[in-house]
Amino acid sequence: MKFDLLLYGITDRAWTGDVSLEEQVEKALMGGVTILQLREKSLSDEEFLEEAIRVKRITDRYGVPLIINDNLQVALSSGAAGLHVGQDDLSVSEARRLLGPGRILGVTAKTVEQARQAQAMGADYLGSGAVFGSSTKAGARPMSLETLKEIAGAVKIPVAAIGGINSENIKKLSGTGIAGAAVVSGIFAKEDIAGAARRLRREMEELTGRKKKTVLSIAGSDCSGGAGIQADLKTMEAFGVYGMSVVTALTAQNTTGVYGILETPPSFTAGQMDAVCQDIFPDAVKIGMLGSRENILAVAGKIREYGLKHVVADPVMAASTGRRLLEEEAMDALERELFPLAELITPNLPEGGILLEDEIDTERKMEEAARHLGEKYGCAVLLKGGHLSAKGELREKEVSQDVLYSRGTLTWFKGERLWNPNSHGTGCTLSSAIACGLARGMSLETSIRQAKAYLSCTLDGGLYLGEGRGPLNHGVCCKTFKI
Repeated sequence: MKFDLLLYGITDRAWTGDVSLEEQVEKALMGGVTILQLREKSLSDEEFLEEAIRVKRITDRYGVPLIINDNLQVALSSGAAGLHVGQDDLSVSEARRLLGPGRILGVTAKTVEQARQAQAMGADYLGSGAVFGSSTKAGARPMSLETLKEIAGAVKIPVAAIGGINSENIKKLSGTGIAGAAVVSGIFAKEDIAGAARRLRREMEELTGRKKKTVLSIAGSDCSGGAGIQADLKTMEAFGVYGMSVVTALTAQNTTGVYGILETPPSFTAGQMDAVCQDIFPDAVKIGMLGSRENILAVAGKIREYGLKHVVADPVMAASTGRRLLEEEAMDALERELFPLAELITPNLPEGGILLEDEIDTERKMEEAARHLGEKYGCAVLLKGGHLSAKGELREKEVSQDVLYSRGTLTWFKGERLWNPNSHGTGCTLSSAIACGLARGMSLETSIRQAKAYLSCTLDGGLYLGEGRGPLNHGVCCKTFKI
C-alpha cells in the first residue's frame, strides 16, 4: 500500500475539549495531513474499534491511510491501513506475520540497531524521537538530531521524526534525511487545527525539497492562446512549476493581429495581486503587458508591498504585428517605477531602441545599449538580438544571439537561428521560462540558458495553426525541463 509520511498526524484525546475527535481529524486532513495515527490509551478495545471505524470513514474520504497505534485486533477489525508498534509492544516479526503483506507496519526506533532490525523484520517505516521532548510521553528522553540523521541514513525505509515538533522548531529538522514529521500537539492542541497542519505541511515540503515552486504571470490575455497569460501558463506547466495569473487586459487577437484591447481597471489588477500574494506567495514573477500608467503603478505598488522577488519584466510596448500595446504616457512610469524593481528586463531590439531613443543595429551597439539600460534602471538586462539578422549583420551566420548585462559584466548567448514563421509568443515564453528557472533557485545565467533551450524546442516543435504567424508548441518537450 502506498503512503506518504510527509505530515503524520497523531491524535490525542487530551486536546479534544468541546470538539469531537472526528471533527479534529477532519480539520487536520483538510489542512494537509498525509497519514493519520489513531492513538487511544484509555478506551476499551470495543470503544477503540468503534472510534476507529468512525475515523476511517473520514480518512477514506480524503484518501489518507489510517494507522492504529499498538492494537493489532482493532487494526484488523476496522480495516485500517496499518499498525504502529513500539519497542515494548508486539514484536515486529509477529506484527508483520499477523498483518500480512498488504498493510502498513510502522515501528518506533530509537537507535540505529533498532532501525536496522525493524527493517529486516518487515517494517515499512520508522518513527524516531523524541527529537524535542514529548508532552504525551512522560520521561521520554530527547533524541539528538545527529542520531536521527544516522537512523535515516542507515535504512532504506522512510523515517518520520517525532516528539514535540511544532511550527517553531520544525526547521531544525533540515538536513536529517527524514521523510516526514509526526505531530501531536503541534496540530491537535491548536485552535486552528487546519491552519496549523497547513503551515507544518508547507514547512515539511520546503524541508524535504518537495515544495512545488510558484510563478506569477502579470500580463494580458491572448484569446488565441499563443501569447500573454496563456503562453506563460503553458511554459510554467512545461517547467513543472505552479503557474498563477493576474490579468491586466483582455485582447481580441489571433495569429493575424490584435483587433481590440479591454484594459483591467487598476483597482482590480491590485485586487488580483492581493488575492494571490495573501494565499499562494509566488517564488518568481513574470510581467508582460500592463497597458496603462495606472496599471503600472498598481503593479509596482504591490511588488513593493509584498516584497516580491525574482521579477522578470518583458517590456511589452508593441505586438509583433506592429500594434502598440503600451500607451505613450505610461513609458515614464514603466522606467521610473517598475524597471528598478525588476531583477531582469528582456527588451528586444525595437523596444531597446525606444528606451534609448536610438537605433540598435550592430553587436557593438547591443553591448552599449544593454550596459546603458542596466546602469540606468539598476537591474540586469537581456537584450534580445533576433531582429538584428533582418538588418543583414547576422543573415549569413544564421545565428540568434542575445546579450546579458548583469553586475558590470556582459555575457553573450549564441545559438543556431531557427527559421520558423510560427513564432507568436516567443517573448512571453522566454521571459516566463527565465522566471521559472529563478523560482527553482537557478542562477540568472543558467535560467537564461535553459529558457533559450526551451524556446528553441518549442520553435522546432512543428506546430502549424492559424492563418498568420502561428503559436509555439509549448508541450513538445515538457519532460526535458521539469524537475
